[in-house]
Amino acid sequence: MKRVLVTAAVAVTQLALAGVAVAPQLSARLTGDTYLMRVAPLDPIDPFRGAYVALDYPDLNHAGGFTRPPGLGSMDDDTHGDVYITLVEQDGVWVADTWVRDRPDGGTYLACDDRSWQIRCGIESLFQPQDTARETEALLRDGAVAEVRIDGRGNAAVIDVRAP
Repeated sequence: MKRVLVTAAVAVTQLALAGVAVAPQLSARLTGDTYLMRVAPLDPIDPFRGAYVALDYPDLNHAGGFTRPPGLGSMDDDTHGDVYITLVEQDGVWVADTWVRDRPDGGTYLACDDRSWQIRCGIESLFQPQDTARETEALLRDGAVAEVRIDGRGNAAVIDVRAP
């Protein structure tokens, strides 16, 4: 009987941890508002990671006045942790306005972090079936927008990539 209880407790704990891991993406998908952002291809399909498209957001980059590297860049303040990118609408798409360490009181923003080598917001990859991923890569080369849902806490999820 004791072994059954321990096994059940372990299973429930694992389910809870899985729920915590996907909560930000689920929250954005279920409760978020939709925003369009310009995207470009960042990385081709990697056969070891599966059919996905790595996305670059040129209007969100934090280059700090230097040549724009791929990806969202990094904060140059010798601190690592939470980063919030406030967004403003410009010509029908949403672009970065400011990069701050403290959560904004309101408005539209992305909750990101720069604990690794660059800022990550959870919208850098779009996983798709193999044939669709190749079509999406071709679309990205011609110029596209990503449909991104962002909830009230800045959690974001990529819903779709399409022609502007």
